[in-house]
Amino acid sequence: MSVPNDFILGEFPRKLDDRFRLVVPGELLAAFPGDEPHAVLAKERPGCLSLWPEDAWQTRLQAGLDVVQAKMRAGKLQGRLGEVQLLGRLLSTRHARVQLAARGRLLVPESFRPFLRVEPGGEVMVVGAAVCIELWHPASWLQYLEKRVARFGKLLEKLSQ
Repeated sequence: MSVPNDFILGEFPRKLDDRFRLVVPGELLAAFPGDEPHAVLAKERPGCLSLWPEDAWQTRLQAGLDVVQAKMRAGKLQGRLGEVQLLGRLLSTRHARVQLAARGRLLVPESFRPFLRVEPGGEVMVVGAAVCIELWHPASWLQYLEKRVARFGKLLEKLSQ
């Protein structure tokens, strides 16, 4: 997977306008090439969407799909049709190509709005997640942080060894 040279970091409160648009902070957009770059928006977990540079997402996704398709061709997924169908359903609905308009304005696609759980005029937390940008429902973000912030030191130590 290609990743930016620098981590994408920061936490910014933003509001969705009445047409489900928000402005992604410029500080987070350095990993997104071009003036109006294409990106991929993905459903991560209830109350959270992730925004990836298109090339990074495609590289990440294609690597996994190549392995699954090779296993299918080799007959190694016999008896696992249900899992393959589940993967297909999730592939069909999990991500969408989007364009960041001038000044980093993002339109949240209609099928992603219920997953984010934020109404027009509502607040969204825009968070740098090292390799992508995440859009969080504020209550979901707080709940996520409360469960994981105490693990920060051990995680940093583990990843830096």
